[in-house]
Amino acid sequence: MIHPNPAKNLGSRRPLGKVYLVGAGPGSMAYLTLRGQQLLHQAEVLVYDALVDTQLLQLVPANCRQFDVGKRGGRPSTSQAEINQLLVEQCQQGKQVARLKSGDPFIFGRATSEIQALSDADCAFEVVPGISSALAAPLLANIPLTDAVLSRCFTVLTAHQPEALDWEALARIDTLAILMGGRHLATIVQQLQRYGKSYQTPVAVIRACGQTQQQVWVGTLSSIVKQTAGVSLSPVVIVVGEVVGLRDYLRSHQQLPVEFTPKQETIGEDINKRSFPQMLQGQTILVTRSAQQSSTFRDLLEKEGATVIEMPALVITPPSSWDALDQAITNLSDFDWLILTSSNGVKYFFERLLTLGKDSRALSGVKIAVVGKKTAASLKERGLHPDFIPPDFVADSLVEHFPEPLAEQTILFPRVETGGREVLVKDLTAQGATIVEVAAYQSTCPGEIAPPAAAALQNHTVNIITFASSKTVKNFRKLLDKNSNHPLSLLENVCIASIGPETSKTCQQLLGRVDVEAQQYTLEGLTQAIVQWVNQT
Repeated sequence: MIHPNPAKNLGSRRPLGKVYLVGAGPGSMAYLTLRGQQLLHQAEVLVYDALVDTQLLQLVPANCRQFDVGKRGGRPSTSQAEINQLLVEQCQQGKQVARLKSGDPFIFGRATSEIQALSDADCAFEVVPGISSALAAPLLANIPLTDAVLSRCFTVLTAHQPEALDWEALARIDTLAILMGGRHLATIVQQLQRYGKSYQTPVAVIRACGQTQQQVWVGTLSSIVKQTAGVSLSPVVIVVGEVVGLRDYLRSHQQLPVEFTPKQETIGEDINKRSFPQMLQGQTILVTRSAQQSSTFRDLLEKEGATVIEMPALVITPPSSWDALDQAITNLSDFDWLILTSSNGVKYFFERLLTLGKDSRALSGVKIAVVGKKTAASLKERGLHPDFIPPDFVADSLVEHFPEPLAEQTILFPRVETGGREVLVKDLTAQGATIVEVAAYQSTCPGEIAPPAAAALQNHTVNIITFASSKTVKNFRKLLDKNSNHPLSLLENVCIASIGPETSKTCQQLLGRVDVEAQQYTLEGLTQAIVQWVNQT
């Protein structure tokens, strides 16, 4: 649903902002719509709910202002009136605002109040649908909401205020999908039994659907309260109806989604501990890569069962000036080789190439050397294959194994503007090569530690911290020093994991130790090293 901005039609000179009410889906980023992802990438302001997966927060630009307005039971929270005012104010300042709401904005999302406030203020808005947990949770637990025989209809309801519901009518519905009912499960069971639902009606309780910590309890109206006693059931979807009985049959014919594996399954009175090849189950891992680079590593760790918290220790931005890179691109025919040592170098070099009206054909006659599999993969995404990848995936081996006499080569090296290692340039120059260094991007330290990461460090719930470059170690230490009088005390009993020798040296210098070092200097190699360490401890 799209609402135009009347200010535009009236020729108003005030900046034209817009608010996008975006459905975030049930949990995992895998279930965010492409439209939602696009809007997060371009957001200038992010206003998000409590149940939104923190992984989604990494999709917004580094300079995007973020407002956590989530409502949490028993804790201070932002009122709806304040949220409405915030959306209007940011829109009137000309900002592109992403209002990220759990599930779908129009299913118990309180969108009407926000839309009314925006309309009254003549603010443009658009509503972007999302996948509601009412639909996703049963599906991800292999429970169909409808069936030709067992369920001709279903009803979605919230049990946040059970006294306001017509339980006599609800008891006659084939299938119920109940949101926000964890605290009132006993009341739900009592009311349905009171109005004629059989004590043997199957019930499924699905907690944290679509996430690695998803849990499913399956029982009946007579047993489900006892089965879930003492467990915090939030966020939860409760499914009541005969279709729950189809779960075992459907599950036996369908593999679980790769994005998650249920942490625990309870059927009847028994707990079935299923065996899954997840070697990092129970481990909380802090990832310190930049927000733009962390998703691949996060996926690798989560597939092994880890709980991942992102603490971006790098902010990647354009360089302070494009002049040097632009001049080099204009004179590409003067170079024999182009050296790229990071995915960021690939990204910014080729984006600038296109900005200047050129494409990969401008590299005709120029050979390309890359360091690392990830850099090679980034190059391949642009339809190009490197002419040379040094062994060991480190820059130091590039000089040793270079395929041509370096004394005869003129080399273009787009790189980070400040803070990069100088060894490669010195070694190439020492061998007689002519090196032209140009700034292609800049990496800086964030202003503060991401709040979820800060809380995890303070509460000592982190098991492992990972570093994929020396610069992330340096920035991590800066952030610790800024936020704690005794920074190294936050790392007690925490495993420090490094991607390779140079990063390990920096860990030793600034953090006093390194516990794990990848044998293969890639994210896959680091993941494997962490798995081996966990198995040995």
